Amino acid sequence: MAAETPDLMVHSCDAVVWIDEVDPQRAIAVGGSKMGRLAELLQSGVEVPQGFAVTVDAYARHCRESGLDARIDAVIGRLGSQASAPSEAQVEEASAEIRAMFRETPIGEDLTARLTEAYEELCLRCVDVNVPVAVRSSATGEDAADASFAGIFDTYLGVSGIERVLDAVRNCWGSLFTGRALAYRLRRGISHHAMPIAVGVIELIHARASGVAFSVHPVTGKSDRIVVETSWGWGEAIVQGLVDPDHVEIGKADGRVLKYDVAHKRIVSAFDFAVGAVTEIDMPAKLADRRVLDDEQVGAICAAVRAIEDHYGYPVDVEWVISRHRRAGDPVCIVQTRPVTVTAAPEEAAPTAYDPVALAQKYLFSGKPIPGR
Repeated sequence: MAAETPDLMVHSCDAVVWIDEVDPQRAIAVGGSKMGRLAELLQSGVEVPQGFAVTVDAYARHCRESGLDARIDAVIGRLGSQASAPSEAQVEEASAEIRAMFRETPIGEDLTARLTEAYEELCLRCVDVNVPVAVRSSATGEDAADASFAGIFDTYLGVSGIERVLDAVRNCWGSLFTGRALAYRLRRGISHHAMPIAVGVIELIHARASGVAFSVHPVTGKSDRIVVETSWGWGEAIVQGLVDPDHVEIGKADGRVLKYDVAHKRIVSAFDFAVGAVTEIDMPAKLADRRVLDDEQVGAICAAVRAIEDHYGYPVDVEWVISRHRRAGDPVCIVQTRPVTVTAAPEEAAPTAYDPVALAQKYLFSGKPIPGR
């Protein structure tokens, strides 16, 4: 994607593109991996939320016109001038300095007006006032097979009101310079100018339940089944490894539920109207040990996962939401998809029990991307 960036800077005509209007052939180049894939999925007939991307061109203009480019280059230049590779502490210090720059540098008047107009249009489309949204970093190349960026850029759920949206956009821009992302680029000799970042602003679906689904087993790589992890509310508690989710395995050929393990779910991601954000709270006792999905919902999730895998032609990891207003027979809403990375080839895999929490911890402490995350 980096090779397309110069052309993008010349020809992009707007700081905002809508998921349902952008050309799917250029969606990833303009809106980054996350938003580009949503546009591709919508074009293929998959249910996705309404929303728009603040383009990579908008990010580049902000950095150029505000003077951030020169200031960032100066900080990174200090790291590059070290006699030896910079230490972890030096990288983290540089990361914190750059991210503070983004938080403290206001967005220019023209871009603020354009984002305000887009957010108000989204509120109109959703028939809501100050509609809560998910603000998601969407970097170019973050899900590439040779990159280790998946899951390290910021996402903010339940952001409501234009001032909070603008703050979240700036924070997402700054997350291009997390310590882990900065260290990775330094090791690989990749300039941050070659990896611009977009930001998605999408309708926050009022979640009854949500989760992740893999079109192959995420540990063994076996392709004969779909694996689903789910809990009540929004999926952040699952993605962050804060809750033991229900674990479901489904035969890909016939849709038969092969196993359904109901977990004791202690935490739930819920919307806090007082602070205007999705936060983690204690799970209500009556829901903690209750099965989250019925067979019809499992079938709808599997149908979406199979359609997405067929569309891309490779195994996928899908984040999905079941709206509180969904009725039986309706599709589930897909909020993100990416290629699956498995921890072992099928022939190498040992017949051990699947432990999502242990798997997450293994990868968090190793510094490697969590498979499928």
